[in-house]
Amino acid sequence: MPAKGKTITKPSGPKRNLRTKPIVIPIKTAPAKSGKSGKGSAKPVIKKIAIKRAIDTATRVIKGRQGVRIKRIRTSCRFHVRPTLKQARAPKYPRKSMPRKTRLDKFSIIKYPLTTEAAMKKIEEHNTLVFITDINANKHQIKMAVKKLYEINTDKVNTLIRPDGLKKAYVKLASDYDALDVANKIGII
Repeated sequence: MPAKGKTITKPSGPKRNLRTKPIVIPIKTAPAKSGKSGKGSAKPVIKKIAIKRAIDTATRVIKGRQGVRIKRIRTSCRFHVRPTLKQARAPKYPRKSMPRKTRLDKFSIIKYPLTTEAAMKKIEEHNTLVFITDINANKHQIKMAVKKLYEINTDKVNTLIRPDGLKKAYVKLASDYDALDVANKIGII
């Protein structure tokens, strides 16, 4: 029987891209038996061709043992880089010979106590000591430095930066400590 022509799209060339080019492939139909029309006899052959096309498409998507994918046609300008292995650093030698010493220790935080008339009034009336401290020290660091240096507990610390650029700290002592005694021990009075 004569072969019928049907257009089936197949990828053209070895590039394996998804752009398709129509190719005419002849489809053979089984010879019609006498007494029956030839309509129902072409169905099994068309089904086999459909299965073959599906298998071809699957092999085009993933090819080879390693599963190398074909190149897709990009429709957007975003390129997502696949995540790579990031290993932890394992240096052969230390980059610094010694670890850096902390710059704000108790001696560098508190520079000196203030002995002005206003500071003396604070000592007598408000149970508060006044210190000039490092500009970078915060209230917690000042509190810990006073505790380590003079072995006293504090209630709270108020700070301000003077117009000349120095930081002043008002350290209010706990109720069981007397600021006059601490000032005598320090040597202010």
